[in-house]
Amino acid sequence: MKFAVRFSAAADDDLTRLFDFLFDRAETVEDLDLAQAAIEAVRSVALNQLATTPYSFRKAGKSPTRRDLIIPFGATGYVALYEIASSSSIVVLAVRHQREEDYR
Repeated sequence: MKFAVRFSAAADDDLTRLFDFLFDRAETVEDLDLAQAAIEAVRSVALNQLATTPYSFRKAGKSPTRRDLIIPFGATGYVALYEIASSSSIVVLAVRHQREEDYR
């Protein structure tokens, strides 16, 4: 069974914020490409992993349906907070860089 995965407006805002952070610090064309690749990696991993194995990732808090997906990228990576909303849908609630403060 495949789950439908969507990003909430807040998660989309997080991706924009993360891209802008990388974009603002870019010094070369390669840095700009890396900023785009980071956001694409977050989206791709979230869509692919959560569509097939949403129960495989660590619980986030006391709710059994709220979980964290770790997304490696380079030397660090990102964390996506998501909710298993129903037996067929997943909602990505927030995205942060692993070195950021927690989003909860």
